[in-house]
Amino acid sequence: MRIEEIIKPTYPMAIEKKTLLNVMYTQNVISEKFNEILKPFDLSPEQFNVLRILRGQKGNPVNMCTIQERMIAKTSNTTRLVDKLLLKDLVIREICPENRRKMEITITEKGLQLLSQLDPIVNEHEETFAKNLSISELELLNELLEKFRN
Repeated sequence: MRIEEIIKPTYPMAIEKKTLLNVMYTQNVISEKFNEILKPFDLSPEQFNVLRILRGQKGNPVNMCTIQERMIAKTSNTTRLVDKLLLKDLVIREICPENRRKMEITITEKGLQLLSQLDPIVNEHEETFAKNLSISELELLNELLEKFRN
């Protein structure tokens, strides 16, 4: 469906505005569906992102700054996110032995099991949005989005 059919503007839109609205609307559609996936698991997209970052460490602890740098949503309160994951026993927070002012975060086995359970569901979610595009179209879309963002 075209963006004009969705938002029903009363005037012709400049291509720049149309493009931004299209990107923003698409992001909202993707986010709403992703939130539906995570809701039964009592996870927010930001908490899921933290868990994925920690799993990528392959058992090595990581500090809060590194988590923050790798977050998709840079405005997330990383400390609050980690606190919520701690309460769910999905991560461990320990004081860094070399620098007692730093906290190190590690994903727990329970966190890894949760991600393993979510992996096929998230993969299906991603494939659902990509299915109407060829590999070359997906590569082009990525190139264009990166160019647009920069």
